Amino acid sequence: GCLQDDEPPEICVVEGVFSLQTITPTQPMPAIDELDIKFAELVEELDLTAPNKAAMLSLPSQKKWQIYCSRKIPQDGPDGVPLQAPPPTPEYYIERLKDIVIQLKTSPDESPSHEYSPKVESHTLFDALKTALRTSAHSFVIRFIELQGLPALLELLQSLDIRVANSPLHTSLIGCIKALMNNSTGRSHVLAHPTAIDTIAKSLAADNIKTKVAALEILGAVCLVPGGHKKVLSAMLNYQEFASERTRFQGIINDLDKSTGAYRDDVNLKTAIMSFINAVLNYGPGQENLEFRLHLRFEFLMLGIQPVIDKLRKHENETLDRHLDFFEMVRNEDEKELARKFNHEHVDAKSATAMFDLLRRKLSHSSAYPHLLSLLQHMLLLPYTGANTQHWLMFDRVVQQLVLQTEERPSSDVDPDQEKSISNTQDPDVAPLQIDVKKIVKLLVKEEELVAARNRADDLEKENNEITAKLAKKEHDLDLRTQEKEDLETSLARMRERLEKESTSHSQAVQRALNAEMRVEDLQHRYVTEQQERMRLERLVTEGSIPDDQKVAGLQGCNGQTAAAPLPPPPPPCKLPPPPPAPPLLAPPKPPGLPPLSSSPTPPPPKPEAPKKNIPQPSNPLKSFNWSKLPDSKLQGTVWCDLDDTKWYNSMELESIDKLFSAYQKNGVANDGSIEDLRLVGKNKAKVLSVIDGRRAQNCTILLSKLKMSDEEISKAILSMDCNEQLPIDMVEQLLKFTPSAEERALLDEHSEDIDSLARADRFLYEISKIPHYEQRLRSLHYKKRFAITVNDLIPRITSVMEASREVARSRRLRKLLELVLALGNYMNRGARGNASGFRLASLNRLADTKSSSAKGTTLLHYLVQIIEKKFKDILKLEEDLPHIKGASKVSLGEMDKDMSMLRAGLAEVNREIEFHRSSGVPQSGDRFLPVMREFYAQASVRFAELEDKFQDMKTRFDRAVRLFGEDGSVVQPDEFFGIFDGFLMALMECKQDNENFRKRQEEEEKRAKQEAELKKRTIERKSKEGLLSSVA
Repeated sequence: GCLQDDEPPEICVVEGVFSLQTITPTQPMPAIDELDIKFAELVEELDLTAPNKAAMLSLPSQKKWQIYCSRKIPQDGPDGVPLQAPPPTPEYYIERLKDIVIQLKTSPDESPSHEYSPKVESHTLFDALKTALRTSAHSFVIRFIELQGLPALLELLQSLDIRVANSPLHTSLIGCIKALMNNSTGRSHVLAHPTAIDTIAKSLAADNIKTKVAALEILGAVCLVPGGHKKVLSAMLNYQEFASERTRFQGIINDLDKSTGAYRDDVNLKTAIMSFINAVLNYGPGQENLEFRLHLRFEFLMLGIQPVIDKLRKHENETLDRHLDFFEMVRNEDEKELARKFNHEHVDAKSATAMFDLLRRKLSHSSAYPHLLSLLQHMLLLPYTGANTQHWLMFDRVVQQLVLQTEERPSSDVDPDQEKSISNTQDPDVAPLQIDVKKIVKLLVKEEELVAARNRADDLEKENNEITAKLAKKEHDLDLRTQEKEDLETSLARMRERLEKESTSHSQAVQRALNAEMRVEDLQHRYVTEQQERMRLERLVTEGSIPDDQKVAGLQGCNGQTAAAPLPPPPPPCKLPPPPPAPPLLAPPKPPGLPPLSSSPTPPPPKPEAPKKNIPQPSNPLKSFNWSKLPDSKLQGTVWCDLDDTKWYNSMELESIDKLFSAYQKNGVANDGSIEDLRLVGKNKAKVLSVIDGRRAQNCTILLSKLKMSDEEISKAILSMDCNEQLPIDMVEQLLKFTPSAEERALLDEHSEDIDSLARADRFLYEISKIPHYEQRLRSLHYKKRFAITVNDLIPRITSVMEASREVARSRRLRKLLELVLALGNYMNRGARGNASGFRLASLNRLADTKSSSAKGTTLLHYLVQIIEKKFKDILKLEEDLPHIKGASKVSLGEMDKDMSMLRAGLAEVNREIEFHRSSGVPQSGDRFLPVMREFYAQASVRFAELEDKFQDMKTRFDRAVRLFGEDGSVVQPDEFFGIFDGFLMALMECKQDNENFRKRQEEEEKRAKQEAELKKRTIERKSKEGLLSSVA
């Protein structure tokens, strides 16, 4: 225990007699009448009950004077100085309470896990106040209440956060309220306060056991006071909502059941809870109403109080057991009385069957039995799903009210005003259901009308939003259709041009075919003629119809003619020649009759200057906005011709611009396999023969070790064009570095007989040297593997630039923003910089360079964001119009041109290699170059043509977008052009966040300054009062 000893301390008995020493008055006793008046005032200040007050007034005069002197006349010491200092006044306590409230509200937030240690002076203050309220005169309590002491205590109790709620400071504060309630006047004010009991009940949520005990003691005592029972039940309902409990009294039963940690051996809290439960059950309506007690007790039983009571018996505490016995005694008596109503010995409230049998037996021969059947029938129709428990809850509440609302007298005997006052003082559990059917019907009708009007307004707003959305969608669709029309026209022109080329090529091919057919026919005719002549001569020779000398001469002539001009072989089968390559794109010839263009055309007449704009004049010179003004000669056909910045000056806060941006400044190595191969090479140096360069052989050996394939497997994979995907693309790229040169081929051929004695790299190079066109074949294979990767990388970049070009061209929000910036710049700039009709887009990112001369940290871009947030909030959604800007800002046109050229050149090289293999005769075994690469070439040609069309469309659309904003498409690249918009959007969002942070800081500073001023004011007032009191003393 606390004494660190199992034995109790020894009690020492002091012999002698102690006598109470009476205080002898130092002043003479006044007259009897005057003494009675003074003593009566003293008795009133003691706030005694009527019997005690009568006993005090009946004392003898000498005793009255002695008591009066001890309470009223201060006792002086030997030197005339008072023995005790005057106690603090109620004003002092009130000021200190207000200071503590302000300190709690203005103290910096701390981590919830940090344990708050209250100041000793605050704790001492509460203890002194508690003692003063308990022991001081009645006038002290009255003055404390007049100075709003009770609201100050309640406000402080509500201001306690997690740092203080679990500290002894909370307990002392509850003690002050408890001491105040010990006084009749203080108790009446607490009960009359609308939220005092609710605030006290919230202290049950604290973890401090002493605080819980103090709050329960106050609530239990209030149940005994007339009108207090109703306050307590209302407070528990309010606490249920405050603590988010499922049912009322749930937290109290949980605390009663806790047996771990600080709750293990603490009997005081369990005793206080049982005392409170007994007070709630047996006072108020429960003093005489059996149904009310059963109703409330059933609520506790549903929360499981009976097993908890059985467990509490183990503490063997006399006081606790007395409360437990009282609870069970009253319960047994109530259940016996209930059983007598049903002519039964016991009613099992836990058995639905037992209770129904009792109801059936009681009502079976009465007029209420049909209503019981009707109730059961309708209960069967109620929904049984878990989501519809509210129906059963409502049914339960109505039946409870029917049971609890017993009429003790006819309603006609009760005055309406009296009935209203009675209902206001009743407990919430027994308060009657005030149901006015006509009023409810009228309210329902009004509610229906209100709901209908609200629904109509919602429908109209929804319809308006839908129409607005449809309009925006139609505008978006119109832009899309316009863009699609332009795309289709471009594609149609390209297809027409391609068709003309194909038609020309086809006509030329047909003409060549006709010429070939004519030549074949001519050759066939000559061949037939030659054959006939030969047959005629042979027949003449055979018949012998001519002399021998003539035969010899004829045969010689025939043989000579045959030798001189042998008969042509039979013509091959007709085969059309391949079509010629497409002619280069040439400009069409000029139509005849047109005169040649002059070498020095006359210059066009100068364009008129732009009209002077009606731009307001600032009240003082302003800082310049460093933009790049577009010359009027470049405005034709751009977006700037459609913009009108002068219409926005009425919506802009020009005075703020004059103030913010005034020109006047205020003062103020290889893997394991390759190493092993190298070791083998070094180990067998004497036996292994190598004819190629050592460094090259070493690198080749490392590559082969990574491939983990034999030379034969590599050779087969290359011959089959890697149909089984054995060679990764990076390995194919590395194999290109080890193509055998002519000198290496010659050296390897010289040692072809000793191939087994060659090194690993030499054997590999010898093996692949036997593959025809090895380097070209390997390059084709690398291109085949690289093609899809390059195309898939190009398509997203092309799409980003195309879509971004389309978005900046059709965004209405962007045009409105440019108009605002144009108006802002024309208002601020004068001279050559002013009266601009457009500006270069790079000027957008210079808005942040113009800083305010009066507001630190504010730039022209911050002010632009302020205007947009106030007047043009729709512009803040500009980023939604430009979703592809960020991707397009990372695209380099030069890199894309390089990739397209690589694809084009590689495709031509593949075509040449196909033609070579086609004319090379029969391929060797396993060579699948022609079937694989023919199929690839056909697919790649189509896909590249589509890609090239997209690429040209992208360049056309990008050039159109660039020229739309007055920029030079031959100079500006996509990463630069779209990077301007991307950077501006990021800066716009950053400035928006800066403005929001600035507003929050400003609000916090104003709030802090207000609190500091209030605290300073109270401190000054307190010091002035303390100085006044000290000067008076």
